[in-house]
Amino acid sequence: MEKLISSPVERKKIHPHKFAMWVGMGSIAMMFAGFTSAYIVREAQGNWVYYKLPAIFWVSTVAILLSSITLTLGIRAFKQRSMPRYRALVTITLLLGVLFTIFQIIGFKQLYSNHIRVNGNPSESFLYIITGLHLLHIVGGIIALLIVFFRAFRTRVKIYNATGLEVVATYWHFVDALWIYLFVFFLANQ
Repeated sequence: MEKLISSPVERKKIHPHKFAMWVGMGSIAMMFAGFTSAYIVREAQGNWVYYKLPAIFWVSTVAILLSSITLTLGIRAFKQRSMPRYRALVTITLLLGVLFTIFQIIGFKQLYSNHIRVNGNPSESFLYIITGLHLLHIVGGIIALLIVFFRAFRTRVKIYNATGLEVVATYWHFVDALWIYLFVFFLANQ
């Protein structure tokens, strides 16, 4: 019987948690692609109201972009074992995520005060449903960031394995990119 010799170049396997995250993100992306496609189809049928997004949505966009940068720098600090820097960057990321949410809520309140309501024209309903679902996914990301935050500050034995942090970061970058897509989509359809 011949003994098999493994090649020096072995395929690197993706961690199961990372794979599950990618499958989940694919599903979420398909859902939002379906909603934005439905928006376009419904808009073509007429009876559509156009409106301007409040300026606060620009501010929220800057906040979420900055949060992705701070999280990327935080992962780098974690891998370099620079824990004080890592803790500071995770804290900033969490605060920026919360700020994004607050700015979004302020934006929704401004839309509502301008008589753009979920029970109004279909264009208004689409805006609230799509952005509301995105905000729900942001809340999930903030919960994940809270877990990362509390783990960063615990004093017990540290295991320097970045897999969990990378999974959270992948999701956070995804909801960031998703917001950019939605924001540009709504700006283009004003």
